[in-house]
Formats: sequence, structure tokens, C-alpha cells
Amino acid sequence: MNDSLDFRLSRIPLKNRAGRMPALGFGTLIPDAAETVSATRGALQAGFRHFDGAERYRNEREVGEALHAGLAAGEATRDDIFVTTKLWNTNHRPERVEPAFEASRNRLGLEYIDLYLIHTPFAFQPGDDQDPRDQNGNVLYDKGVTLLDTWRAMETLVDHGRCRAIGLSDITLDALRPIYEAARIKPAVVQVESHPYLPETELFEFCKQNGIVLLAFAPLGHGLRPGPLEDPTILAIAARVGKTPAQVLLAWAVQRGTALLTTPKTAARARENFDISALPEDAFNQINSIQTRQRLNSVVHTGVPGFIAQGR
Repeated sequence: MNDSLDFRLSRIPLKNRAGRMPALGFGTLIPDAAETVSATRGALQAGFRHFDGAERYRNEREVGEALHAGLAAGEATRDDIFVTTKLWNTNHRPERVEPAFEASRNRLGLEYIDLYLIHTPFAFQPGDDQDPRDQNGNVLYDKGVTLLDTWRAMETLVDHGRCRAIGLSDITLDALRPIYEAARIKPAVVQVESHPYLPETELFEFCKQNGIVLLAFAPLGHGLRPGPLEDPTILAIAARVGKTPAQVLLAWAVQRGTALLTTPKTAARARENFDISALPEDAFNQINSIQTRQRLNSVVHTGVPGFIAQGR
């Protein structure tokens, strides 16, 4: 029981003494405002302590409301929880980074943010429209700013003390390497799609060698079927160890040394997703041997997120 509890509550140290990230994280990509509040509160009550949001999700205020309600009820302290949010693509110009960060921090109602990520390595035309397009529906990219320009502005947020750590999301290894090499403050975290069908082995090895936490989103394959949740190997292991396929996939992600994000919408599903334990070594190795390869979200190629509701 204690071993299982330790597994669920495991935290991964971040670079630059920026704290420890809970391995099990709750992702807040939820289109409905009321559901955001209830699901975030349910996740906190289930035991989740990492909450991952974004300007782009348009619900930071609701996430903050749920967290503050939990803090007020004594369900956790601010030191217990780890909050991530992200800089959207329209705010890559250096002069826009700090105002965007402060707007997110204020919407969340927090004195500091534990982790701030560049949401994607693609800069969009700056402005209030999060999804700028031309008359033909093509994304309007901003060619007047580089990713390194944006990273330099991110570094100043850490200097100012209201941001504990910085990192990048939806980035390939080829795009990450030059940022890492040039950075004054190295990326602490890289958030990418990862599951047995997309283990991101090369990127993960680079991260391990350089003390970067790989934070896996879509560890259940976005719940798509067919997908990892219906993989015969996963189903067989789930039946053998008495866990659900989702619990097996989440345990595998933690056991290999990554952090993860999952988005249970109900309190019951949050309790299920939090109730994981280490897999037998042979089962873990079986999952590592799965040969299917499939990327489910094309955001790394365009900067346009899949699986996100347009507007509210």
C-alpha cells in the first residue's frame, strides 16, 4: 500500500532547483467553464497535485477558482500544488511575453507560476485573435521573431521571480537542440504527445541526458479508438494485474520516468486515473516492445492544436 502510494505521489526534480514536479498531472483542456471547475476540483480531491493549463484553453480563471476553493477547504496547500500554464503563439514577440504571463497569472489568481511553457515553437501574427487566418483560411505566421527571441524573454520571467521554471511544448528534438544549446536558463520541461504508440525515445533520451523532464500529454492516446486503450498487449496486461487499460498506460508512463497529463472529467474517473501502481517488470517490457507507431496530434507540424474546442 505504501509503495503504491509513493508511486502515485512521486515527484521529479526540476533543473535549477526549481522544485519538484508531481509525476501525475491533470490537464485542463476542457471547453466548458462549469465542467472545468468541477473536474479540476475533482482531480484535486482525488490526489492530483499538478495542474496544467494554458492561455489558449480560455479557462485559466475557472482553473484558478477550483484550486482556490480546494485550498480554502484545506484539501491542499499552495506548496503542495504545482501549476503550469503556457504562452500562446500570438505572444511570441519579446515585448508581449511578460504581459501575457502576467495576464495568465492574474487569471489563475496566483502569486507565482511553477512552470511556464512556450505552447508551440510556432509564432503566429501578434494580436488578440488567437487563431489568425488569411481569407483562404491559412494560418498567419509571424516571421519577424525567432524562437530564441521568445526564449530570451521567457528567461527574464525567471529572473523576476514570479515564474519558477520554463520550458517548451509541442517541440521536436531538432527544434529543441539549438534552444537548449543557446539558453542561459536551460529548459526544465518539454511537454509532448507520448504514449506506447509514440514513445519519443530519442527526445526522451536527450531529456534524460540533460536533466529535462519529459511531460507526456495524451498518455491514453487522446482516448481514440482504436488506439493504445484497445491495444491487445495493454488489454492483456490490464486483465492480468487487475487494473483498467487506462491505469496500465498511466503506470507505464510514470515507470519509464516521464511525468504525464490526463484529463478525467468526473470525480470517479479522476480517482481511477490516480489509482495506479508499478507494473511487473515483464509487463513493463512488453509495453516497451509494442511496435505500432502513430502520432495522433499534428500540432508539432503547424502550431495549430488538434483536439481543442474553437471558441466558447
